[in-house]
Amino acid sequence: MLKMLHGKAKDEQWNNQIKEKLSPSLQEEIPFQDAAWPLPFVPGLERLVRHYSSWHYCDQEDDHHGVFGGYAGSHQIYVCGANCNRGVILTASEMNAGDRFSFVEIKEEDLFNGQMEDLVIEGVSDILHKLPKKPSVVLLFTVCVHHFMGCDLNYIYDTLRSRFPEQCFVDCYMDPIMQKEGLTPDQKLRNALYKPLPMREKNLKQINIIGNDFPTREETELKTIAKAAGYTVKDITECEGYEEYLSMSESFLNIACYPLAKYGAEQLSKRLGMKFLYLPFSFHYDEINAQLKSLVKEMPGAVMPDTSLLRKRCERILQETKELVGDTKITIDATVVPRLLGLTRLLISHGFSVERIFTDAFSAEEKEDYLWLKENAPNLKVCATIHPNMRVYPRNPQEKILAIGQKAAYFSGTEHFVNMVEGGGLHGYDGICELCQKIQQAYQTKKNTKDLVVRKGLGCESCI
Repeated sequence: MLKMLHGKAKDEQWNNQIKEKLSPSLQEEIPFQDAAWPLPFVPGLERLVRHYSSWHYCDQEDDHHGVFGGYAGSHQIYVCGANCNRGVILTASEMNAGDRFSFVEIKEEDLFNGQMEDLVIEGVSDILHKLPKKPSVVLLFTVCVHHFMGCDLNYIYDTLRSRFPEQCFVDCYMDPIMQKEGLTPDQKLRNALYKPLPMREKNLKQINIIGNDFPTREETELKTIAKAAGYTVKDITECEGYEEYLSMSESFLNIACYPLAKYGAEQLSKRLGMKFLYLPFSFHYDEINAQLKSLVKEMPGAVMPDTSLLRKRCERILQETKELVGDTKITIDATVVPRLLGLTRLLISHGFSVERIFTDAFSAEEKEDYLWLKENAPNLKVCATIHPNMRVYPRNPQEKILAIGQKAAYFSGTEHFVNMVEGGGLHGYDGICELCQKIQQAYQTKKNTKDLVVRKGLGCESCI
């Protein structure tokens, strides 16, 4: 019989007593040798983690995908209930961008009167008529309830486009219920952000980087190779205005470096007759070499760098980083880079003491790394992030822990962490070196974890 305890103590005792009876896949923490592919844990009741910087279904896309930058003169309109809209308002407040969005509130009676389409059309029309200046682009976000009700979104957009022919309407979705099957909300939004690009004559000296949240570092091989050969590199995160954004239509080549951007880049390439390359941020030297060769092949005049020197630089900085951090325990989460297992393998193979990784699923691109870790790091702990038991996960380490990523920092209870999400604009050999520099800085300098992990977008002011 369980003792009559309350609060956290009750939760902890309950967890401890039932863990032994559960199969590994039902627990919140398992050794890597027990982790199934590609889902280490059985899906079930989920808990939202107090970490917001990598949210993408409604907010961070706005800042780091250039909606507030590349879409200068754009306006966002959310059609949702007050509960959903609360998060949007908080995000806008933190970004000091409250003037860049409006909302149409859905009330309970709207669910039963059969006039949802009219609510959206008239609500959006009223907002646009009242704005002091009509935007060039309207990003219209519909939500889960529109799917539940079978709302005719095509009719809505056709009507709005006929009423406002000078405005470009982009269909966006704030529907986290759709993230388990098919295209995720993140994938759909990264695709939607490029729909306004028109067909234009191609410039054979201009290329695009598509779908990143952050500008790609100027020092990356991707950019240095292109610019040395006289190519202009366009990225929505660096566009100064709407016209510059539209000029991305003139590029002859699209490059996707982030897995969730691949679909959108492919669709854009097909629609506008562009070439396409998928060059994800990799932690394997051979794959990086192959990517650079593919890039050079598509750009006449581009020259392949001496990759042996680049590799030696990586090895030197990895060794320097290992000498600095020593046997300090390291934790990593899946939001910091697209390929968590590749990063984990790189660090373990260079002697780092990676103790835990926080993820709910493995990337389909990392089967080889999964098998390597199974054999070489069987006792590495895999921790869920959305498991209900994580609400009482121990966060009072008795020793120094170095975390890579906000979730890893939050669950590890450490002030020493790399504050980065979604790859941080890193790529190639330079990306590995820069990440090592960030690890060194994190080891030497404390951060205010409690403050940083509750912000809705990385780099935003906090309204809390």
